[in-house]
Amino acid sequence: MKRKIPPAFSYSVFYEKAPEGGYAALVPALPGCHTQGETLEETESNVKEAIGVYLESLAAHGEAIPEEGPSFQGKVTVPVPA
Repeated sequence: MKRKIPPAFSYSVFYEKAPEGGYAALVPALPGCHTQGETLEETESNVKEAIGVYLESLAAHGEAIPEEGPSFQGKVTVPVPA
């Protein structure tokens, strides 16, 4: 009997250096899915785990697993009021 391989999903993750040290990561396609770590490597490991738990929870509740649409990153400059 052939074992069915579960689908794999890819999500954009945004990392940010935390002011108090370490890094924070958030997954825009999965509202509320975020984590942190002392190093980028630890943060990446933690966010993979957080995504896995998030998707397990959706599946357990019979909810659809979101597929990420196109995402864009930009930077804007605004003047600081005098």
